[in-house]
Amino acid sequence: MKLTTARRLHLDADRAVVWTAMTQVRQFTSWWPWLHHFDGTELVAGSVWTCVVQPPLPYSLRFTVALEEVVAPSFVLATVTGDVEGTASVALEEEDSGCLVVLGSSLTPREGVLRVVATLVPPVARYGHDWVLDTGARQFADRVASRREL
Repeated sequence: MKLTTARRLHLDADRAVVWTAMTQVRQFTSWWPWLHHFDGTELVAGSVWTCVVQPPLPYSLRFTVALEEVVAPSFVLATVTGDVEGTASVALEEEDSGCLVVLGSSLTPREGVLRVVATLVPPVARYGHDWVLDTGARQFADRVASRREL
C-alpha cells in the first residue's frame, strides 16, 4: 500500500514569513505534541532528521528524513526511510493574499506495526497518515497566524 499525498494549504502570511516558520526546526516538538522525538537542528540540504511520530493509534512510527534539496524560500525535497519510505516535498507559492503551501508525498509502509496495519486494514493506516498531516497543517497554520515563536 502506497500512501500518496497532495495537499494545498493557503496561509494568510507572505512566503517569507512561512519560510521563516519552516526554518524553526528546534521548535517542532513544542508545536507538534504528537512528534515524540525529533533531532533536527536546521533546514539545510544534507541534514538528516530522526523522528518518532505518534498518531492517535496504538503504534508509533520511526523514520529519518534526509533533506535532499532546500531552495529558500520556496522548496524542500526529502527522502524518508524507516517504518515508512519514499519521498516528500513542500513548495511555497506566493499569492496575492498570502502563501500557498503545497505538500506532496509518496510513502510506503516498510517495517513495524504500520506495515501489518497497512496490509490488513488499509483504511486505518490512511487515517493515521491523514491525521498527522491534517493536524500538523492546522497547528502550523495556527503558529504562522499568531507569529508565535517565529
